[in-house]
Amino acid sequence: MVSVRDHYENHLAPLYAWICGGVKQNLEKNRTFFKAHNIQPLDTGRAFDLGAGCGFQSIPLAEIGFSIVAMDLSARLLEELKNNASHLFIETICDDILNFSTYSRGEIELVVCMGDTLTHLETLTKVKALLQQVSAGLAPGGRLILSFRNLSQPLVGLDRFIPVRNNDTTIFTCFLEYGRNSVEVHDIIYEKKRGRWVLHKSSYRKSRISPEWIQSRLQQIGFTIEYYDDKRGLIDVIARKK
Repeated sequence: MVSVRDHYENHLAPLYAWICGGVKQNLEKNRTFFKAHNIQPLDTGRAFDLGAGCGFQSIPLAEIGFSIVAMDLSARLLEELKNNASHLFIETICDDILNFSTYSRGEIELVVCMGDTLTHLETLTKVKALLQQVSAGLAPGGRLILSFRNLSQPLVGLDRFIPVRNNDTTIFTCFLEYGRNSVEVHDIIYEKKRGRWVLHKSSYRKSRISPEWIQSRLQQIGFTIEYYDDKRGLIDVIARKK
């Protein structure tokens, strides 16, 4: 098992956009989501995208007028973001999102932490620490948008093998091992090179964040939950700082 940084930088980054269904599809999905929930700059216009990856959230937010700071552990994914958003100004920071408060000077109108980024923090203590930093950095009335996988109910037996995506040259599969408060994620990639299939494998740990836990912690910290949804195992939350 390796660190989240090493897992993404050395294993997933080259295929990340493809694994997620492609850049175009994810940009359009988030454009639709932000429009449906009236996400637009109304105050300071400053926004942070925590776990920005290759820009699935940052680009739509910049398009509607936010001044975006995109944070991610992967230099490769942030470089891809720059290439995808060459027509936009998006500041990028390659660092752990737990260092958010180091960069969050001045009042921020919006923070997004989407695409399952939150579960990549190894413990619930670290998740709570990030939420507290975000609360401190947000302007009064500022909003936080979270999306992450609901791993609170363990899969068992063969259901722990998850075929994610494949084509003629690449097969991507996950295998999950559940612990008490975490899941070890094994990402298995087969690539066809010169007529032969080559195996690449790596694993890392995700936190199991329950719906009840996240709602309770947000309210304790001083957020009002404006929207909550749990579809197909993916939790979406929009919370406003009181």
